[in-house]
Amino acid sequence: MKCLLLVDIQNGFCPGGHLAVPGGDAVVPVANRLMAEGGYDLIVASQDWHPADHGSFASQHEGAAPFTMGTLNGQPQMLWPDHCVEGTEDAALRPDLDQSRIDTIQRKGLDRNVDSYSAFRDNDQAALTGLSDLLLARGVTRLDICGLATDYCVKFSALDARAMLPEAHIRFIEDASRGIDPDSVRIAIDEMTQVGIAVVTSATVLSETRS
Repeated sequence: MKCLLLVDIQNGFCPGGHLAVPGGDAVVPVANRLMAEGGYDLIVASQDWHPADHGSFASQHEGAAPFTMGTLNGQPQMLWPDHCVEGTEDAALRPDLDQSRIDTIQRKGLDRNVDSYSAFRDNDQAALTGLSDLLLARGVTRLDICGLATDYCVKFSALDARAMLPEAHIRFIEDASRGIDPDSVRIAIDEMTQVGIAVVTSATVLSETRS
């Protein structure tokens, strides 16, 4: 059973969004081709879906500026611009993403008191989203992960997948992903490879369906 996990390919993380990843919109055509030609049995998209008063927003901390460190529930927290607020256009999946091929949407970041980078669980690792149970129940043996942003939500989703799906082969599709900072992207890829996550390109994935 092969699954593709598309991480947070939303308006908010693409140019013009409230927390835009440089070149984020460039992942959309690659993701569309992967969905159409990658031979996947299951396609899941994660979606940041924050309440308007989410505690990771700088606007909720008096005098704080976005992209500075603060605290949330006593833990260090990067403070973000308000983004992907539930029900807004910023939170919507990209309109040019072929949503007709997506089987399941996994929303995350609903609890205002904890941030949620991973599609599998909150950052404090106390609350699960249910995605691991779904993939285990479906018997997923290979999980390919891509999307936005490599150095945050993609990385943490991949690391959690490695920990929570011990029998599955986990791969990161590099050209179907974009990151915020080149240095932290390199560190993220190193972290993934160190735990056995393979780094591949969309060309590799598509060539497998033709062989």
